[in-house]
Amino acid sequence: MQYTKLGNSDLIVSRICMGCMGFGDPKNGQHSWTLDEEHSREIIRRGLELGVNFFDTAVGYQSGTSEQYLGRALKDFAKREDVVVATKFLPRTQEEIDAGISGQQHIQNMIDTSLRNLGLDYVDLYIYHMWDYNTPLYDIMDGLNRIVKAGKARYIGISNCFAYQLAKANALAEKEGFAKFISVQGHYNLIFREEEREMVKLCLEDNIAMTPYSSLAGGRLSKHPGETSKRLEEDSYAKFKYDATAKQDGIIIDRVAKLAQKHGVSMTEISLAWLLTKVTSPIVGVTKMHHIEGAAKAVDLTLTPEECAYLEEPYVPHKIVGVMAQNTPAAAKLKHVWSTGNQKIQGR
Repeated sequence: MQYTKLGNSDLIVSRICMGCMGFGDPKNGQHSWTLDEEHSREIIRRGLELGVNFFDTAVGYQSGTSEQYLGRALKDFAKREDVVVATKFLPRTQEEIDAGISGQQHIQNMIDTSLRNLGLDYVDLYIYHMWDYNTPLYDIMDGLNRIVKAGKARYIGISNCFAYQLAKANALAEKEGFAKFISVQGHYNLIFREEEREMVKLCLEDNIAMTPYSSLAGGRLSKHPGETSKRLEEDSYAKFKYDATAKQDGIIIDRVAKLAQKHGVSMTEISLAWLLTKVTSPIVGVTKMHHIEGAAKAVDLTLTPEECAYLEEPYVPHKIVGVMAQNTPAAAKLKHVWSTGNQKIQGR
């Protein structure tokens, strides 16, 4: 495993981040294909053996059970100071707004819930999961700054935002003396490269770490045509993101397969090796042991500039999909894929 500094922080993270969305009670959340605790623990332990020290989860994953599984596994298999734990919080609900819960109090309640789930005193990286159009930006940045000052989070990151939103938030933080976002978690992979228009440039200029999700496009960049999996069959949200562009994306996926054959490696290794030339630490979702083993191998694979160009050449512009498609004031009022489910939220 290789390691690097996470943006403008002193966090040293593995070049592969284990995404924990696939861990959690499959009967208690948005996804039916997640792993139970026993299998989640096995994969987390294997990741640690392979040198992975960076783990990403969220309060919205399977009603908090993803956080619970991760926290218990890390307590049993790792020293706290040896791992970097990231989790994410959701916008205020209409019920909270009606009850007069401020943005600052909402963030306090969210972090306390996550820390209880994880069994930790602090997280290393606390991430604003999606833009909250119903809460003033000042309240968000002030609330995040308060939990950093309280020692409940070492650093803050953001996810599912446009470059102008990240720039605006960090400008406000700089003006007010608040903690600034040191990382961004966006939708970025070989078949969805819209982040290259603005976000990549901003992050390079300001040394903001990129830790993209969907790094293998829900498994599409790791499987040959005809191969399937429980997630590919049951993940309706990933189908919503990728099915409409399957024909044009298939050209790129075919090139991944050809390059994998040439190198004698897996498609996972090719897809991630390409992404590792662009970002700090891609988040790799894992539901089978070979997923994390293939991801770890990708760190040691170097693609030539010509090979990268071969993979990139067929790409055509894509419509914004997924959570980012709801990053508008109007769409923000619609039901989102993520919620805190049936867990008890601290302070409510």
